[in-house]
Amino acid sequence: MAVWALASLCALVAGTVSAAEIESVRVWRAPDNTRVVFDLTGPADHKLFTLTSPERIVVDLTNANFGAEIDALPLADTPLSGLRSAQRNGTDLRVVIDLKQKVTAKSFALPPNQQYGHRLVLDLFDDGQPPNQLQSQTSAEPSASPLPQKPTRSASVIGNRDIIIAVDAGHGGEDPGAVGHKGAREKDVVLAIARDLKALIDAEPGFRAELVRTGDYFIPLRKRTEIARKHNADLFVSIHADAFTRTSAFGASVFALSDNGATSETARLLADKENRSDLIGGVGGVSLGNKDQVLASVLLDLSMTASLSASLDVGSQVLGSIGKITPLHKRRVEQAGFMVLKSPDIPSILIETGFISNPGEAQKLVTRKHQQSLARAIQRGINEYFMRSPPPGTRVASLKANGKIAQGPREHTVTRGDTLTMIAARYNISLASLKQANRLGGSDEIRVGQVLKVPAGSVLVKNES
Repeated sequence: MAVWALASLCALVAGTVSAAEIESVRVWRAPDNTRVVFDLTGPADHKLFTLTSPERIVVDLTNANFGAEIDALPLADTPLSGLRSAQRNGTDLRVVIDLKQKVTAKSFALPPNQQYGHRLVLDLFDDGQPPNQLQSQTSAEPSASPLPQKPTRSASVIGNRDIIIAVDAGHGGEDPGAVGHKGAREKDVVLAIARDLKALIDAEPGFRAELVRTGDYFIPLRKRTEIARKHNADLFVSIHADAFTRTSAFGASVFALSDNGATSETARLLADKENRSDLIGGVGGVSLGNKDQVLASVLLDLSMTASLSASLDVGSQVLGSIGKITPLHKRRVEQAGFMVLKSPDIPSILIETGFISNPGEAQKLVTRKHQQSLARAIQRGINEYFMRSPPPGTRVASLKANGKIAQGPREHTVTRGDTLTMIAARYNISLASLKQANRLGGSDEIRVGQVLKVPAGSVLVKNES
């Protein structure tokens, strides 16, 4: 009897020890979905179902308990109105999420990785946004889906459309990217640079930028290129600030897709790390299909030839521009198998703005001054490339064909009555780019006879009167 009682007690203690605890809850809002992440101390089986009148989601976990603080969850801009929990059957846990509106829910568990432990992820898609629109495959292997076709433009748009740049801030949400000196997070640094870059691009006549990630939320890698394609982008620019195994590594880099392996060991390691981003953020292990991989590779190789050539060209221009304001890791465009660059129809580059694992670079990367300088350098490189090689049908191409775009830097001698704003308008450039070219900082003062540099790619607007 004593032996049986001791065995029963041991079993009870073992069961208590092995129970998984929800130790924290995180909520991330994206434009069309909300992600709820339960951080667990161990694995736990779960079931999910929905209830109506009122709308709510119920998650039952086996052999689990709730130990998270939920008073400060950011629910204001989400479909969630509250979260509550209760024990069931002595050892099981029920979590109820109260909703303000109907959503479509899917859930999946993620194993531990280098940044997180066990997680239970709930993706709540706004009504009318089916889950399969946001699913992506975690493998770097290509799929053999038909090559996407750009939408046909109306005749009224041809010859006058903007050049569209998709600006992608890497990582986001529960995926912080690299974490460097004093806790600097890659996802925060690159989003700030991306927003600055968008503002600079939008200020240039004939250009428009679209942010792939507009806030702090996770987007699967293939979804990022889908967003760029949705906006009919002429260029995809992914911005990062990565880490390396040695804190001494420093310098900015520009990458294009490799058609025959990585060009350096650093490139290979960085690409492998970025490609694991989907495993960190989690996309539920969903594959887009079981197509023949040989056929897929042939299709992609053929379709990527032209876009890869353009990627290397614009990448070289951007790298040269960045090299004027910060040290470079390599003085040529590197190539690696970044999944986010595998768009067959859009020239794509990935910019490593520096190594956040390097204490000196991390201190610069978190400052607004350096972030803005990097954004200006990237914008300048993009601008110079497209002024030289504008896509057909764009306003810039039309101006170049009519001889209204300068092929190189020019000078303007200030005359009486000139102002910086008037000079910028005359050459159809932004006031910011004119100030940057002449290192005027925040000053608007100029003097008669002063010679100003006008950036390459400027447009001389003729007086029609």
